[in-house]
Amino acid sequence: MSVCKRLRDDLDSHKIKYVVLLHSQAFTAQEVAQRMHVPGREMAKTVVVKTPESLALVVVRALDRVDLDLVSAMMGQARLATEAEFSSAFPDCEVGAMPPFGNLYDIPTLADDALMQDEEIFFNSGTHTGAVRMKFEDFQRLAKPMVGHFATDLASAVRY
Repeated sequence: MSVCKRLRDDLDSHKIKYVVLLHSQAFTAQEVAQRMHVPGREMAKTVVVKTPESLALVVVRALDRVDLDLVSAMMGQARLATEAEFSSAFPDCEVGAMPPFGNLYDIPTLADDALMQDEEIFFNSGTHTGAVRMKFEDFQRLAKPMVGHFATDLASAVRY
């Protein structure tokens, strides 16, 4: 299984063009980007947060960190969800490899506006050995994320 079933079915039913990229096992978005030889700013990572209402997905560049204060301003007090809190919400995905499509799991999705700088988006496919590349506009049309500023840019924060 290189792409979780819900994601594959959704992309195929909407006739979305996408590419599945296989790589050796990786557990962080930065590792996936390295294995695929993709800059970290082009690789999206999906972070699960817990809000007063529910879980939510926050999608940011692999190089960035979710800013919980910014997420809280939109969703109410937010914190990182524990694995125990979110693992059952994604039954067809390996834990920690969820694709950024909360709509497939009835979970709100927030996408950082920095992702819009690139025409394409790369993200985990639901496994630790697969990724998907597709047009950002197709991702936005299907996932219907709330787009805003939700991340701290770690690359620009590094001082030499």
